[in-house]
Amino acid sequence: MKLVKLIANLGYGSRREVQMMFREGRITDPQGEVLYADDKVAHDDIRSDDEPLDPPAGMLLMLHKPTGYTCSTKDPGRVIYDLLPPRFRLRDPLLSPVGRLDRETSGLLLMTDDGQLLHRITAPKSALPKVYVATLANDLRGDEATVFGSGTFMLESETTPLAPAVIEPLSARAARITLIEGRYHQIRRMFAAVGNHVDTLQRLSLGGLTLDGLEPGQWRVLDATDLARVWH
Repeated sequence: MKLVKLIANLGYGSRREVQMMFREGRITDPQGEVLYADDKVAHDDIRSDDEPLDPPAGMLLMLHKPTGYTCSTKDPGRVIYDLLPPRFRLRDPLLSPVGRLDRETSGLLLMTDDGQLLHRITAPKSALPKVYVATLANDLRGDEATVFGSGTFMLESETTPLAPAVIEPLSARAARITLIEGRYHQIRRMFAAVGNHVDTLQRLSLGGLTLDGLEPGQWRVLDATDLARVWH
């Protein structure tokens, strides 16, 4: 019955539903031979409806989040889980975003069901660089790199200054921003504090990971080599 629990925890159905999948012969090995619930077989040698099983617990994936989607399971509007196979929402442990991008921010978003890995990536002491591109409503003033990189810049209602951020102008109304922390709506609040407004915001990279050609709404499972790139 360990196979029933495994497959149910991957979100393929309740234990009763997975038991029915076994009875219907839908769980097989790569050669199409029917498997039974008490068989001992490697994860990679299990097929559901002729397709390989999703990765086991510890999965890490990268999503190119489009604008208009919320990093939530219960928001009444569109959520990031709508972009994934429905069973991903039912995995146990829960597949969660690693940090969050607000509804109108697009770009690279990691998701995992590994709580320790999630904490390792998001912990403030990790100081992983996150690179964004912002387009602005007004021209850059010219002193943003100095102000945001000072290490003394304070946002409204905050009690500690921001860690130095790197600002690279791309045009009069666009900039590349590198952060090593992730406060609530940080980039939008930074530019608002100097009299500007962020029109669009996209995350390009996290650590050494980039979107690598993923189109908006696309995702892929990451492997150990990809994970190593997070820490360069």
